[in-house]
Amino acid sequence: MGHLAVRSIQRALETQMHVAGATGIVGPMSRFEDLVAEGEAVPVEGWDFSWFEGRASEERPSWGYSKLLAQRMAEAKAGLDLQTGGGEVLAGIPTAPPRLAATESWEPNLEIARRALAKFNAEVIQAGDMDDLPFANATFDLVTSRHPVATRWDEIHRVLRPGGTYLSQQVGPASVRELTDLLMGPQPVNPSRSPMTLVAAAEAAGLEIVDLRQQALRMEFHDIAAVIHFLRKVIWIVPGFTVPTYRAQLTTLHTFIERHGPFVAHSHRILIEARH
Repeated sequence: MGHLAVRSIQRALETQMHVAGATGIVGPMSRFEDLVAEGEAVPVEGWDFSWFEGRASEERPSWGYSKLLAQRMAEAKAGLDLQTGGGEVLAGIPTAPPRLAATESWEPNLEIARRALAKFNAEVIQAGDMDDLPFANATFDLVTSRHPVATRWDEIHRVLRPGGTYLSQQVGPASVRELTDLLMGPQPVNPSRSPMTLVAAAEAAGLEIVDLRQQALRMEFHDIAAVIHFLRKVIWIVPGFTVPTYRAQLTTLHTFIERHGPFVAHSHRILIEARH
């Protein structure tokens, strides 16, 4: 979204707020405060997004990552899931390989993931997103990650066995940019998440790309509580987000949603499969 488009949205929202205030249309501030309190109170641990049902929605990529993950894990002898969150996605596979391991950087997620993956006797190990992986060379024939914060391609190559596969669904550049720019003003697009950059990094590490797909997906936010919870949970959309910092923008956005329906944004997803 260009600077003119962002400024147009901001002007439209400001105009609606002014008109609503002048005509007495603005709903009671108590509703706004109640929604803010609700959005701030919802726990953010793990990657369970069920709370959003009926309040926010996002189209799913056509390739079906969970289905691909289940297929690959059923065929693997040793699998590793990086940045597993609370293990919710990995726990959905029907069949696990004989050895299954997962890493996660955020401490509150570790026990959640261990409980979720206990049925597979999985190892869940704390490791920073950019740390060396705590495994020996050529340990796994499958490494996976869904929406990693960062990707250590060199370490993935190191722990994969010859012929092994890395399967990942990545967050593409400018994902949910409509919301980022609305709160923060127009922001530069980070080229590190572009498909070309991902391919170049994978190949530089010695991996061969065997599949690459991308899609833009419609998102809708139906109330300001959903926006707040989303920004608290997906922390890279508005880095350092707090309600006090962005209260004015949130108030304006709340009024827009109340009068005109859901706020629409678009996520960008990339499927990448690489072979050792």
